[in-house]
Amino acid sequence: MSMILIADDEARIRRLVSDFLKRDGHSILEAADGREALQMIENRQSGLDLAILDVMMPGMDGFEVLRALRAQESGDKHLPVMMLTARAEDADQVRGLEEGADDYVTKPFSPIVLAARVRALLKREGRAAMPVEQLGSLSVNELRREVLVDGAPVDLTPKEYELLIYFKNNRAIALSRESILNAVWGYDYFGDLRTVDTHVKKLRAKLGGCGTMIETVRGYGYRFEG
Repeated sequence: MSMILIADDEARIRRLVSDFLKRDGHSILEAADGREALQMIENRQSGLDLAILDVMMPGMDGFEVLRALRAQESGDKHLPVMMLTARAEDADQVRGLEEGADDYVTKPFSPIVLAARVRALLKREGRAAMPVEQLGSLSVNELRREVLVDGAPVDLTPKEYELLIYFKNNRAIALSRESILNAVWGYDYFGDLRTVDTHVKKLRAKLGGCGTMIETVRGYGYRFEG
């Protein structure tokens, strides 16, 4: 699908984001600091579809990379950039957007939400298609965050929606409660594993007949058979 650069000095963050984006079919490049990221952008700009830049990187921070990138662009050349940072201050977000960032995500984040925002950003930039996915009577449109069962809209909470997307994107795979908790609630979440069971029960109920797509794997977790 798309070629995406992930620039972050934390290897675990790069690996986490990379794993989720690869599941969507994207090709991934990784950079461990700002200078390496800028060099990769300059070498591969024509083939890149998106850059995800952490703000706090050694050498050159994400803002400096962003400024250098935008200064080099001309005409209709525009590489979408998503800023990734632990800073949640409004001033930092405003700074990033004013300097040319296209989106801004703060840590800790849900990998599913980040992947969805990547898809939406690529769609907005005309770099990726976003078809409606039909799974029997279940219809999912991730761009619109719309879920239908037999043509009728299903009102899901944000976590129920993210849980459904995680199941959908990992069809026929047995998923442990731990992996579900990390993916949907975030890698820094320290909640009880029963949280997963509670949300699965509510999601099944709201999906009606399609709720049977979420199968219980006894003593382990769940599997989605769509």
